[in-house]
Amino acid sequence: MPDARARVVDELYPFESHYYDRDGLKLHYVDEGRGDPVVCLHGNSGWSFYYRELIKALRGSHRVLAPDHIGCGLSDKPDDDRYAYRLESRIDDIEAWLGALDIQENITLVMHDWGGAIGMGFAVRHPERVSRLVVTNTAAFLIPGAKALPWSLWFCRNTSAGALFVRGLNGFVFGWLLTGCRTRRLDASEKSGYLAPYDSYKNRIAVLRFVQDIPLEPTDPSFECLAGVAEGLSTLGDKPMLVLWGEKDFVFDHHVLEEWTRRFPDARVEVFPEGGHLILEDARDESINLIRGFLEAGAEESS
Repeated sequence: MPDARARVVDELYPFESHYYDRDGLKLHYVDEGRGDPVVCLHGNSGWSFYYRELIKALRGSHRVLAPDHIGCGLSDKPDDDRYAYRLESRIDDIEAWLGALDIQENITLVMHDWGGAIGMGFAVRHPERVSRLVVTNTAAFLIPGAKALPWSLWFCRNTSAGALFVRGLNGFVFGWLLTGCRTRRLDASEKSGYLAPYDSYKNRIAVLRFVQDIPLEPTDPSFECLAGVAEGLSTLGDKPMLVLWGEKDFVFDHHVLEEWTRRFPDARVEVFPEGGHLILEDARDESINLIRGFLEAGAEESS
């Protein structure tokens, strides 16, 4: 990581780094505060940096944990011969990491983008350990039938030119930062923080592998895993859920939101009509206040 970007990360992301040894690979995570655990799971092409302000806001009342998936953020970025960049591997990682930390109960999951499939995959395996769910522009099921995969994702997923665009030109990360916020612009420091871990062809392997792992057909490697997660969502119907949704997200759009509300009709849904994919950036204060209130309501109910 270049020195200038490292300084930006230190300034905006002032947390102690922790590492979990995952079969010889370093999985980086933040672990701040004390209390019931709030586990924040990022997507592609983010990292735990996305949750920096939420961590600061909640660490006075909760133990807030935010990992970087293998290949992302400050975690190791191995080649394919060292790590299987598949959804099941991601769920296994979170399961092993939380097990090693002996976090066994009252977990609130906060999920974004791929973090939804990963987090709900863990929750379906261990519903007794999860108490509350926060869903933000994400999915944990196959693409709804009324929605097509956006052309830009198809291009990156299926073509050699798309792979070069993602890994060689860093086009996916730049595009994500350009379109992810709709009500404000990320400033230079914020952009630098997001870009910092993805500063070379080698370090962008997970960005491409996440896109390539989007399951569309039964023959796709992660199709069966995601279908199993989706089937298990019914076991989580009694969990309080807060949905925060930016409507200007062209990937996780109204079709995806409608699938969440169909599966979880009792969820509290807060829609931001002008918000984009990065809702914790686009509507930061509102989102943090809603999450804080959701957690406080849960604490009152259990007391």
